[in-house]
Amino acid sequence: MDQQLEICNCEVIHGEVVSKVKSQLPEKDTLRQLADLYKVFSDFTRVQILWALELNELCVCDLASLLNMTVSAISHQLKALRVANLVKTRRDGKIIYYSLSDDHVKSILLTGFEHVNE
Repeated sequence: MDQQLEICNCEVIHGEVVSKVKSQLPEKDTLRQLADLYKVFSDFTRVQILWALELNELCVCDLASLLNMTVSAISHQLKALRVANLVKTRRDGKIIYYSLSDDHVKSILLTGFEHVNE
């Protein structure tokens, strides 16, 4: 079975518009970083953790209990969230508490929630 790749062979119709949009696109590296950020939100467990942390700061043990998961599994997901700069930590003695890094994270969560509930 021979499959042909469909390629648009047309000329630019709205050259001014294309030029304007092209000049306003962010750098590719910035767009890659944005794509990587959204990848972090593609995991159900991480979204649950973020939503819980939007409500209150929590330690790993409390998150594990809340989500009925192992401490190891929660720690693994928290590491991904820390690397993406979506959560921050606060130490109180031997206990480390996690919370959202800033209001941008809350905004991303709430905007996504509104979108899926439209």
